[in-house]
Amino acid sequence: MVQHTIASLAEKMQHIDFAMLSTHTEDGHIGARPMSNNQDVAHGGDSYYFTTEDTLMVRDIERDPRVSLSFHGKSGLFGQRPLFIALEGRADLIRDRAQFEDHWNPDLELWFEDGADTPGLVMIQVHAERAHYWDGQDEGELEIDVTH
Repeated sequence: MVQHTIASLAEKMQHIDFAMLSTHTEDGHIGARPMSNNQDVAHGGDSYYFTTEDTLMVRDIERDPRVSLSFHGKSGLFGQRPLFIALEGRADLIRDRAQFEDHWNPDLELWFEDGADTPGLVMIQVHAERAHYWDGQDEGELEIDVTH
């Protein structure tokens, strides 16, 4: 049985580009959107995403910062098992362009033509608090130290 830590899960999440980021909508529903983490996942479980100020997702997070992320790693050849990771955490909306540069990846310019200078750009930092993983055989849950 494989016992993962948040650091080992973060390492695997770096190789899963897209996650579904779910928020709580104004009417109590769950809103989920695909987001690219651009392989920017810290070993403490924090991950970073970019969007623009005018999105429903930003309004949802302003109202309720509790979010979840779902990752699905590919099954591979030669019996490699799939990996599913579900994270719960809190999102911070960051509007400081200096912090954008620390997490910017040129691939993001596919969506944001002006790069980190895109008007209305917002970075979402998700602080993971709880994780559940399953790889087709082994599963586990982790509570993550959130003293940061």
